[in-house]
Amino acid sequence: MNRLAGAEPEVERRGRGAPAVLPAALRTWLGVIAAVAVLVVVAVGVMYAGHSASGTVDRWFVLPTDDSVGQPWRDVALTIDFLGEPAGSALLVAAAVAGCLLLRRPRAAVFVVAAVGITVVLATLGKHLVGRTIHGPDNLSYPSGHTAFFTALALALALLVVGRLGLGGAAGTLLVLASATLAGAVMGWAQVALSAHYPTDVLGGWCTALVVVPATAWAVDRVAEDERWQRR
Repeated sequence: MNRLAGAEPEVERRGRGAPAVLPAALRTWLGVIAAVAVLVVVAVGVMYAGHSASGTVDRWFVLPTDDSVGQPWRDVALTIDFLGEPAGSALLVAAAVAGCLLLRRPRAAVFVVAAVGITVVLATLGKHLVGRTIHGPDNLSYPSGHTAFFTALALALALLVVGRLGLGGAAGTLLVLASATLAGAVMGWAQVALSAHYPTDVLGGWCTALVVVPATAWAVDRVAEDERWQRR
């Protein structure tokens, strides 16, 4: 009866040994969050398009200057910042992919790479579309690519953990949001502390990841499911 009602476990629906990377219990919640995040990204982008100075929201925070963050916090911020640079981000993604493969989760490995890659690409495109700058006309700032990357990676890994633990909608959504918020806050603090981004740039990067990662997870599951049915 459960099978006829569509209540079979996620693993059975998606194929044995290949659980979905987007747990069914989280789809509605993350869909709503993604919709709100899209509005935030667009609204803030329009608000600061072509600007080269902090805005009203940015001034709610204490904006540091290049020499206002002393040791040891500056070294901490630089270390965190490195994790968003090409070399550091490549190491993190490689470690995540290796973990997925060791657990025999190739779909999860594809998802991590796709989610992070698409997030970074869209954040980069967003910078050119918005045209907001900091410290000169060549330093595009909105949205923060470092924050988008770090949030996307944390969010993708959190989704995999939720699926593996079989958490329900409320608990799973809470874990995913907490992971994304923590990652965004940590990287965002580093970017603002180093005077590399405005706080609203960080907000834009965080929201970009909240939009892209669930959509990518859904797409990866859909492609994998289609391929599975074609092989039957």
